[in-house]
Amino acid sequence: MLVCGDDGLAHRLAAELRGVYGEQVTLVVPPSGLRVREPVVGRARAASAALIDRFVNATVNRAGTGGGLDEPPDEQLVEAAEPTDAVLTEAGVARAAALALVYDDDETNIHAALNARRINPRIRLVLRLYNRRLGRHVEDLLDQAAELSGGDAQGPGHHGGDASTTVLSDADTAAPALVATALVGTSKIVDTDGLMLRAVERRPPRPGEVADPGLCTLALLSATSNDPAGSDGSEDSGDQGPQMLPDAAAVAAATGRGTMVLEQVSYSGPPLPAVRAGVPPFASLFSQRLRWSLAGLATAVVVLAVVLALVTDDHPLHAVYVTLLDLFAINEPAHNQSMGRQILQLLTGLVGLLLLPVMLAAVLEALGTFRTVSALRKPPRGLSRHVVLLGLGKIGTRVLTRLRELHIPVVCVEADPEARGMATARRLGVPVVLGDVTQEGVLEAAKIHRADAFLALTSADTTNLEAVLYARAVRADLRAVLRLYDDEFATAVYRTLRAAHPDAVTRSRSVSHLAAPAFAGAMMGRQILGAIPVERRVLLFAALTVGGHPQLEGKTVGEAFRAGAWRVLALDTAATRPAPGAGGNGTGPGPGNAVGPGTGAAAGGTAAAGEPSGPSGPSGPSGLVWDLPDTYVLRNEDRVVLGATRRGLAELLGRRGRERSVG
Repeated sequence: MLVCGDDGLAHRLAAELRGVYGEQVTLVVPPSGLRVREPVVGRARAASAALIDRFVNATVNRAGTGGGLDEPPDEQLVEAAEPTDAVLTEAGVARAAALALVYDDDETNIHAALNARRINPRIRLVLRLYNRRLGRHVEDLLDQAAELSGGDAQGPGHHGGDASTTVLSDADTAAPALVATALVGTSKIVDTDGLMLRAVERRPPRPGEVADPGLCTLALLSATSNDPAGSDGSEDSGDQGPQMLPDAAAVAAATGRGTMVLEQVSYSGPPLPAVRAGVPPFASLFSQRLRWSLAGLATAVVVLAVVLALVTDDHPLHAVYVTLLDLFAINEPAHNQSMGRQILQLLTGLVGLLLLPVMLAAVLEALGTFRTVSALRKPPRGLSRHVVLLGLGKIGTRVLTRLRELHIPVVCVEADPEARGMATARRLGVPVVLGDVTQEGVLEAAKIHRADAFLALTSADTTNLEAVLYARAVRADLRAVLRLYDDEFATAVYRTLRAAHPDAVTRSRSVSHLAAPAFAGAMMGRQILGAIPVERRVLLFAALTVGGHPQLEGKTVGEAFRAGAWRVLALDTAATRPAPGAGGNGTGPGPGNAVGPGTGAAAGGTAAAGEPSGPSGPSGPSGLVWDLPDTYVLRNEDRVVLGATRRGLAELLGRRGRERSVG
């Protein structure tokens, strides 16, 4: 595996490939003096930079000397200012199975990807691009180049790989984890195109209780997982260590052990009403006081019309017409009519005088509303159980979009009126409070005291930390998530806030830490949807076509299940065409994306004669059917989502991997 980058994401990605997947990695980074980092804020960032430098130097020494290890070095380091042809050739791009280009500059990544595809048409490419529209065009271009160059052919050293191209954004890949952390307090999630799943650790059920298995039981936790002294599990678990993908008998026999189950992330709070861009709701055109005034005048007109009909024995509709003429002073004076008619005409004229200023106020308010319709909305008065989002930069914009896709009410806080996400907030009709969050009253205007969660996602660590501390002072039990660049600093902040507020959920997250698993999964192949850590081991989620896998072909879901190795979790019924290639090497969904329509084989419909009927479990938004019956027969054209250990997935894909615990 070849990783090229100039910031913390490259190092985190290399560590993910080594620690989770057991791959050998070559890391290409600029020399220490030329390395591009995120803006340094405070001494924590400086300490982080020094820590990364020490890590790189230690890696160089280990890779060069072996450090007395019995196995070959897992990482080699190449220092170069830019990923030129010579640098890529020296790093071994011609022999690499996959190449990740995670520079902060989109142009650098595209240029290097074009050169790498020319040198090795069979290599799998993973690019970091923020511009999603450009990314789609680049992905199609590189895939077409690989196809014309015969890149689908496999050669020596390519473990069943495909010459696919996957374009990812660290903002896009980190957003689902940040959203899940704000909603349910965990980042152990797999995002499948609108269906967000989480892995939940549950304590052992009490005697007489029946534990809810969720969508499925992923693992039995170690016997020490409920002991505070052994909360990390496998260090002191011995024979009672975590058991991955257990069968029903093992779950029933494992008394006194916690479990990890798969659940769907849901939100029970009230959603904000949908607001169409450019068309304000009718209630927002006029103030409440003006609406009451108009209602009072309308009532007075109706009363006058009724009295006029009674006094003059006129038809009700004609009485209304005459009353309106008197109201606007365009009727003839009632000189020769009865006293009652004359009094009613005077009263109607008086109401007409009162109507003039009210109508003028209504016109002015309506004009003002339409004039500011493109401006930002203010938080509604009765808003509660919402999410307060601080920062509308690159990360905040993606998180905002994801929250609104889930119909979750959001109030944004931003100091810069020209921030990247302001246009997105206007388009989505999301309330925004403009102001410095460090100033008193800004968070109160966002109704932080009635919010369910607070996300601090600015690029400044000190601002995020100060905002969370202030929010804690306003509401001690608020669920808070803050973005911090340095992992050690984030850990220290998390522990301190957890100790100071034990009843509240606090999470500190690094974007590179959240994005690295998706990039690593893309380097392993488009089949990988995500990875969830289980104590010190890892469980992978993959999507593949049944055809070409003798362990799955023609077998029922129950027969295809191998405890401790893999388990079929879902079936894609929305797929409408076969995936290209064989052996699961088709171009399926990228990490963090669902098995969407058109990416797999037709799986729905009526079963063949003599076969059990098709699945009838709950279906996700992309046609994913969960809770498959054990009697369903897997056909070659079916595309399934399965959970597997690294060793089990390597066996299915014809790869050889090394099982290793996650540190």
